Amino acid sequence: MSSLEENMEEMLNISVDVESQPIKPAPPKTTKDDQTKDYEYTRGELYSLIDKGQEAVQGALEVAQESGHPRAYEVAVAAMKHVADMTEKLQALHKNMKDLDEEQKGPSKVTNNAMFVGSTAELQKMLKQMGGGKR
Repeated sequence: MSSLEENMEEMLNISVDVESQPIKPAPPKTTKDDQTKDYEYTRGELYSLIDKGQEAVQGALEVAQESGHPRAYEVAVAAMKHVADMTEKLQALHKNMKDLDEEQKGPSKVTNNAMFVGSTAELQKMLKQMGGGKR
């Protein structure tokens, strides 16, 4: 407690006991709708960027062909690389969305390879009990 606070307590003849604890906000809960909205928005933005990047590549190639300048070709190639990177990000977005869907569904509970461990006499006894002894 600072001396100012102590002086104020003395002057006002009060006692203040305040325990301050930082309040941590709860992390926002992501719902399926939020994920779908984010996916659609991101996908749309990537498509837009890819389209604009392709236009930029075409323009850069025209300038490079008209000027014949090596730097113009370098810029065109760099633009091509950026467009390729954006298409890879689009593919990664699809993979991430698929992974989220599988994660939300959870593991399947299918047993494919059930096995009996025991002797044939024990197996016959178990089968007779399951069948009600009818044969």
